[in-house]
Amino acid sequence: MPEARGWYATPFVGLAGGWLASLAGWPLPYMIGALLAVILVRCLSPWQLKEIPHGRKLGQWVVGIGIGLHFTPALMEQVLAHWGPVLLGAVITTASSVAGVWLMLRTGEDRPTAFFASMPGGSGEMVNLGARNGAQLGPVAAAQSLRVLAVVLCVPALFKFLLGEGQPAAAALPVLWPWLALLFPGGALLALAWQRLGQPNPWLFGPLLLAAAVGVGFAPHTRLPDGASAFGQWLIGSGLGCHFTREFFRKAPSFLARTLLGTALTMALAALAAWLINLATGLDLRSLTLGMMPGGIAEMSLTAETLGLAVPLVTAMQVVRLFLVLFLAEPVFRWWQQRPARA
Repeated sequence: MPEARGWYATPFVGLAGGWLASLAGWPLPYMIGALLAVILVRCLSPWQLKEIPHGRKLGQWVVGIGIGLHFTPALMEQVLAHWGPVLLGAVITTASSVAGVWLMLRTGEDRPTAFFASMPGGSGEMVNLGARNGAQLGPVAAAQSLRVLAVVLCVPALFKFLLGEGQPAAAALPVLWPWLALLFPGGALLALAWQRLGQPNPWLFGPLLLAAAVGVGFAPHTRLPDGASAFGQWLIGSGLGCHFTREFFRKAPSFLARTLLGTALTMALAALAAWLINLATGLDLRSLTLGMMPGGIAEMSLTAETLGLAVPLVTAMQVVRLFLVLFLAEPVFRWWQQRPARA
């Protein structure tokens, strides 16, 4: 099958990377190990591995169910009781991207490219918004991909270094197959409906929302079977790695350096804001910080799960921030575009 020749080795390279990362004790080994292994093969050899068809969707489907099962009535009450800090954290993370915009403008990028390259939203969504507003799409896609890569590589490792292995549950929940037999097909149907409506991240949000609704409404107290989360991480990491090539890292190194610096500034501002919110509310500082990191929802929620943090709080902050960016980025940019540039 000629069309399979580009991707047939991708799962094996990703699996090898995940296995080696697990031996080394890395955080999220099957995501980060697979991600790095695929990037290294694509960048250090002529072998341009392709993404597994629908593999990342399948990984998000599994991970979305797993994240949603962490939502319980008691935890949801806690999140709703602190809705103000959740929203404030999302607003601060979004606003902190101004640091990246400023850096881009200072080094010669035009307004549309600087703005949509720096917004902490999904890569596909920011490219689409940038296309409607005159941005250079190559730099926007590159900056968004590099931001996610930097956060995924740095944040789990830093948190594991500071927090250790995390606190496992006192007693592991059982695997209740009747519930899973309902959640997985239902999650797929909701993902297809979400996708048909043109909404972001349908294969993560659909299953996650269904599992969270069932968790809050019926409290099934179940979990994914052993290895399922690693399976989802492996598919997501392998898919993410296929977005990077040798040319990607060679192209405009100064632009990539500015993107990394802007990401670092955003992360530092988010950490400072999380500390201030912690002082004001008493919410867990680690969960607040993770919830405000400008990374992907799946990656940050998985990190919270691995470290025994408040997964619903982290997920809620990440989801609210994504929707803030999606709904406010374009109106804010158009308002800004109408203002004269300062000399």
